[in-house]
Amino acid sequence: MDLADNEINMPTKYDPTAVEAGRYQQWLDEGVFKPSGDKKAKPYSIVLPPPNVTGKLHLGHAWDTTLQDMIIRQKRMQGYDTLWMPGMDHAGIATQAKVEGKLREQGISRYDLGREKFVKEVWDWTDEYGATIHAQWAKLGLSLDYSRERFTLDEGFSKAVRKVFVELYNKGLIYRGEYIINWDPQAQTALSDIEVIHQDDQGAFYHVAYPFVDSDVTFNGNPYIEIATTRPETMFGDTAVAVNPKDDRYKDLVGKEVIVPLVNRKIPIIADPYVDMEFGTGMVKITPAHDPNDFQVGNRHDLERINTMNPDATMNENAGKYNGMDRFEARKAIEADLEGAGVLLAVNPITHSVGHSERTGVQVEARLSTQWFIKMKPLAEMALKNQETDDKVNFVPERFEKTFTQWMENAHDWVISRQLWWGHRIPAWYNKATGETYVGMEAPEDPENWEQDPDVLDTWFSSGLWPFGTMGWPDIDSPDYKRYFPTSTLVTGYDIIFFWVSRMIFQSLEFTGKRPFENVLLHGLIRDEEGRKMSKSLGNGIDPMDVIAKYGADALRWFLSNGSTAGQDVRFSYTKMDAAWNFINKIWNASRFVIMNLGEMTKPTLPDQSEWDLADKWILSRLNATVKQVTDQFDKFEFGEAGRCLYNFIWNDFCDWYIEMSKAILTGDDEQAKANKQNVLAYVLDQTLRLLHPIMPFVTEEIWLDMPHVGESLVVADYPVAHPEFDNDIAEQNMTSVIDLIKAVRNIRAEANAPMSTPIDLGIQTDNADLANVFETNRDYLDRFIHPKELQIGPDVTAPKLAMTAEITDAEISVPLNELVDLNEEADRLQKDIVKYESEVARAEKKLSNQGFVAKAPEEVVNAERAKQADNEAKLAATKQRLQDLKDAQN
Repeated sequence: MDLADNEINMPTKYDPTAVEAGRYQQWLDEGVFKPSGDKKAKPYSIVLPPPNVTGKLHLGHAWDTTLQDMIIRQKRMQGYDTLWMPGMDHAGIATQAKVEGKLREQGISRYDLGREKFVKEVWDWTDEYGATIHAQWAKLGLSLDYSRERFTLDEGFSKAVRKVFVELYNKGLIYRGEYIINWDPQAQTALSDIEVIHQDDQGAFYHVAYPFVDSDVTFNGNPYIEIATTRPETMFGDTAVAVNPKDDRYKDLVGKEVIVPLVNRKIPIIADPYVDMEFGTGMVKITPAHDPNDFQVGNRHDLERINTMNPDATMNENAGKYNGMDRFEARKAIEADLEGAGVLLAVNPITHSVGHSERTGVQVEARLSTQWFIKMKPLAEMALKNQETDDKVNFVPERFEKTFTQWMENAHDWVISRQLWWGHRIPAWYNKATGETYVGMEAPEDPENWEQDPDVLDTWFSSGLWPFGTMGWPDIDSPDYKRYFPTSTLVTGYDIIFFWVSRMIFQSLEFTGKRPFENVLLHGLIRDEEGRKMSKSLGNGIDPMDVIAKYGADALRWFLSNGSTAGQDVRFSYTKMDAAWNFINKIWNASRFVIMNLGEMTKPTLPDQSEWDLADKWILSRLNATVKQVTDQFDKFEFGEAGRCLYNFIWNDFCDWYIEMSKAILTGDDEQAKANKQNVLAYVLDQTLRLLHPIMPFVTEEIWLDMPHVGESLVVADYPVAHPEFDNDIAEQNMTSVIDLIKAVRNIRAEANAPMSTPIDLGIQTDNADLANVFETNRDYLDRFIHPKELQIGPDVTAPKLAMTAEITDAEISVPLNELVDLNEEADRLQKDIVKYESEVARAEKKLSNQGFVAKAPEEVVNAERAKQADNEAKLAATKQRLQDLKDAQN
């Protein structure tokens, strides 16, 4: 059989569009993504972090889901009973903001529609973008079990949410109260602390004089005290001025009264340890309705709470003439009026950190509001205590456990109510007549006398139940809950440890008594080539679907799996995408060659070990090492290391060496040797495709189905395992010596610019009899790759006087120079070099003999010239000696 004469349908170039077309639907039709149902198999489950139904998936989603798919595909092939549960998140504030933005473009608001019609609009949005996300999951090749797909607002999940709320309320862990909360004036809803992003804004310190009520009182000779504030628009809510009780500067002022400018209201000067004596003047205004610290001070001193703003951050009736003005416009007007009243002492521009809404981007207001809260201390303590047990959650990388611990140790009560229409309605009703509060799983029996709380729950409240709520809880007899919970591994970004990971942990411990997952693998962020975070404002975002259209899903998955180590950010690069495509094309072409040379084989069957040649022993030992290393790295979630191991084995060992070494046998006349080689090639390719499949499922399936094999799909094929009988250190050592020899001779040829195909005399001096025997018994490989005309191997081999040499372990290689170059041409070249070096030496001698140059030039310049002279003199001497040796050899 001639090389490559077996007909197959593989094109000469890898075409990802053709390879991936229809494959995903075929997998779905075959049902290969569903759990095996084998009760004897060990279960392994992952819940997909539910993407928000706010738009298309981005590269971060692609990275996150690729890692999960790799894990679940490998575990499925390893015989686990696997479940990968898909789902989406209703994403309350984010989705409502998107739909409200869409309505604003039409000139209407949610209030024009009313709650019921607005919620229908959001459901329509959800259906549209849910379908888009499904299509993107398919493009990425995610092996999800869609028969179990969940949504955070579906009825079963809503039941779990209500049960958790009711039980926490009955335990006294949920309460309703008036507190200072973070307020988003655009979305007009409360925010939790971690939904506030702090960034530097330009602002100012406004220094304002607060006159004493008693005209006889002065301070530092002035009839007023000086108060500095960054937010003069909140002055109308001032109810006190505070100083530290230990501050001797102000001890005589405590109990006095001052007047709030522009509103002329009297407020007391009080003493409270909250005040920092070292900051500013050590005297601060207290505005209990607009600052969380002031709120606490106000509680201690029974101060009035005066709210000066409406929910949309316009000023209200308590702001007097500024009623109805936007907060920032009011600030400008107040500044002008303070100056006109002669009480604005100074305005000092500053840059300071200001909270902004994570969702809408507007500046957040600290606002007095009645909200629902969860008491975090007992739940956090329980989560921290569990981390000291064998049932702890294992963080990967481990350093992120410290991040989790620090947040739990400092967790504040969590405001869980949101002033939205899209989400889980709070299961609380208020009696219209008595004001009594009822909290329950269902509405009161006489609903006409009760009014449900209009607010909804924070999205993170419901998504915190995701690992067990998706499994059928609170029905603890649910088959999925009993079989697959706790889940095995969670994969998510390190940026939501606070938002989501921590909340799943304490919710799960509280309601199931178990950790939600055994491991949490935390990855970083996708950045652009310059290391910048991808954002709309920078215009540097990359659509993963565009990348797939150009390179294919497998190339994107390969890049994402090899991009970085766990917990680190990764930079997207089209250069790296080109390299990923090239690697797959290498695999494609190597596979095509192997398959085209398998003859009539029906199934790869390894020949008896007695028939393995050195290359067979070596490649099977290398395969074994690769299986062990890749499996170990997957178990440790070190996917980058697993990828590097696979790359080196496939590109270097299998393609560059083993396949090349096989060609001579495949074209030879020894049919038994040919059959043996075909079987080893097919076996190694089969095992390699299985190893690769979790990372690049489409192309491996396409190639595998073109091979002679038993099985319908790689998705459910057995994952490779190590075979102790394949381990062969001696074969690896011997083949390494052969490869080193071939590389050394190739380097000599390249250095001499001699053709690789021209036969040459070759000497190998070695005192190692075993090594000499390796070279002797593998003369076929040396003949094919080195083309020796005459080959000498042994301890007595001496290198000719004119020869190029190289050293490898336990051997010196020599090639006579006349085998590589024309000696007459070489003599002419050396003579020209001598003339050149003599000229350089003469020029330097003349320059250095010039006393003016030596005396006046900088020392480093003179030293450099001397060094150059010495270098050229050495080159001249060496070249003359080489020319003399060449002449001696020719005589």
